[in-house]
Amino acid sequence: MTHQITLKSIEPVTHDTHHLVFTRPENFDFEPGQATDFALDKDGWRDEQRPFTFTSLPETDTLEFVIKSYPDHNGVTEQIAKMEPGDKALIEDPWGAIEDEGPGTFIAGGAGITPFIAILRERLEKKGTLAGCTLIFSNSTEKDIILRKEFEGMQGLKTIFTVTDQDDASVHTEFVDKDFLKDHIDPTLGKFYICGPDKMVDEVSETLKSFGIQDERIIHEDFE
Repeated sequence: MTHQITLKSIEPVTHDTHHLVFTRPENFDFEPGQATDFALDKDGWRDEQRPFTFTSLPETDTLEFVIKSYPDHNGVTEQIAKMEPGDKALIEDPWGAIEDEGPGTFIAGGAGITPFIAILRERLEKKGTLAGCTLIFSNSTEKDIILRKEFEGMQGLKTIFTVTDQDDASVHTEFVDKDFLKDHIDPTLGKFYICGPDKMVDEVSETLKSFGIQDERIIHEDFE
């Protein structure tokens, strides 16, 4: 089912990422980690759907997204960055395989962090702590790290940031490969959540399996 939503506010999160707040359709329900197929409600764009994840919590009266723009693509995300309050969008019913299945290690690449935002926020709100949870978040440079201060301030959450295109960073400067994971995870503890570019998701998943982690402990959704 298609639902029309109206933009209430848009604010920058990083140099190329925005936080958007929309009206919420009546009786529209979703779970943390779920996404929707999103399109701009204007001529020439209604058939250009893209998957974006809700970053708000299920009980709020608005729908929120954190969306990274790619101006060089001349596409939907570039248009989203230019949206103004009052503009309309179209969303479909929520979907997605990523949901909170308990404490564990959350491994994200770039905009792949978005399913984990609502999951970690809700877990923190309900439990009061994220003890037993680790976030491994890979980006190109430090300026690309989405919501870094919020993650660092989450009670009980262990954060490990790494960048791949910046040598003089204050965080790790390594790819999330087998050696990196060997140094930063405990294969015996909890679930392993993965989201990011397809190649990263596949490689991390295979690496985790090589450590003896069973399929049922690996949760992933592929986003570009």
